Amino acid sequence: MSQALRIENLVMVRGTKIAVNSIKLKVEPGQITVLLGPNGAGKTSTVLGIAGVVEPEFGEIWLDGVDLKGKDPDEIRRRGIATVPEGHQVLREMTVQDNLRVAGGDLSRSALATAMEQTLSLFPELQSRLGTPAGDLSGGQQQMVAIAQALMVKPRFLVIDELSFGLAPLIVARLVPVIRKIAADGIGVLLIEQFTQLALGLADHAYVMSRGEVSYDGVPDKLVSDPDILHRAYFPVNSREAVGLA
Repeated sequence: MSQALRIENLVMVRGTKIAVNSIKLKVEPGQITVLLGPNGAGKTSTVLGIAGVVEPEFGEIWLDGVDLKGKDPDEIRRRGIATVPEGHQVLREMTVQDNLRVAGGDLSRSALATAMEQTLSLFPELQSRLGTPAGDLSGGQQQMVAIAQALMVKPRFLVIDELSFGLAPLIVARLVPVIRKIAADGIGVLLIEQFTQLALGLADHAYVMSRGEVSYDGVPDKLVSDPDILHRAYFPVNSREAVGLA
């Protein structure tokens, strides 16, 4: 049985619009898979479908031979898929420590202590802020807390939507080795990212989305050597088409 997370023929409808149109993705354990594409390509809708926040219209989300389509977010987390939503979302009124405790609420006391110790080893700068309300942290520290929350449930797969959103380059550079360490520990990472250079520098495998469909599925080096692939995804209408000449 495949240990990969597989998304098959996923269709997501937002309002009256098909936001994701029959896409296929695969995330292998211990690898970083990146999903690139412009705003409106369907990346976040894909994340919401995988996380169970929005039920897909059609398709399957396979893990361990079980289709997770239509399962609620708690069930999907218990099955081993944790999601870090866009915008470094944290429980702002609660302390950093309580944010982590809530995230690991299903763990036994000893398992919770172990998970917190292991997670904080990735973010030692949070040790001195454990008693601070998460809403008082910088944006970069909040993103660290958001990733730490997801890791508290000991996931097998981690989905991160827009890792670098709103963050200074120095903070992003701090998070890069963390993502590599997470994958090196055997967790499969699906990274949704707008900054292609950052993403391709991390990726073992790459997908590109445009207009709700996957337009590229392959090695990241190909996107580096042939930038036209990304250009066509981000700018799908050329100037002649835009003025009705083609």
